[in-house]
Amino acid sequence: MTRLSTLSRSVAGKVVLITGAASGMGRAEAHLFADEGAKVAVTDRTRDGVDEVVGEITAAGGTARGWVLDVTDATAIDTVTARVHDELGPIDVLVNNAGVSVGGPIDDADFDDRWQLALDVLLTPHQRLIRACLDDLRAGDGGRVINISSTEGIGASRGTTPYTAAKHGVIGLTRAMALALAEWGITVNAICPGPILTGMTDPIPAADRDKFARRRTAARRYGDPEEVAHMVLNLALPSSSYVTGAVIPVDGGQTMKND
Repeated sequence: MTRLSTLSRSVAGKVVLITGAASGMGRAEAHLFADEGAKVAVTDRTRDGVDEVVGEITAAGGTARGWVLDVTDATAIDTVTARVHDELGPIDVLVNNAGVSVGGPIDDADFDDRWQLALDVLLTPHQRLIRACLDDLRAGDGGRVINISSTEGIGASRGTTPYTAAKHGVIGLTRAMALALAEWGITVNAICPGPILTGMTDPIPAADRDKFARRRTAARRYGDPEEVAHMVLNLALPSSSYVTGAVIPVDGGQTMKND
């Protein structure tokens, strides 16, 4: 019987660059792509964190190389993307995952500093990395860019103005880049995680997390980083070639729950 499907659901052999890959969602993404046969460029701010994840992946039989990358450093972005290209091959998939939690009252004396930090980490590096990878993405067979935004990018919470504004910016950038890059078959999409069990949420007391999840999400729990990683993988598949400019919550139903 002739197969009806013609589009591939494999990322085997693809080169995937992930920022903020030493922990949380980035670490889960790195492991999942490696499990699926991709060659993973693990990047983060600390050598120890990068080496730990690369070691985990290679011990499990996967392919990964690691680079220290501070995404606020434009020169480092150009240097690292060039090294990934030289050592692993042309970059097929870019996952802009690196993040920081930045909040505080708008009348704080250091509000401008917090605002600038949010833009410097959560928004500006996304466009720099896309542009640094652009030649590879254009030359390949359907490049993929996945930007990690947040449910704060489609809503707002008190006390998180810098973070919320930057995450809204990620969605605007995603849509603009989806239009700009479509002619080369490159897709650009955004994922909006809700409450996820990561280092950013660790400081929240467990009782408070449980109360929030039961009250605000349909799933009545926090998500696992791997649940976000699987959505990232889905958007990176060759078969996802008709999905671009999408903004996809992975939030246990938080954004649709009114009661």
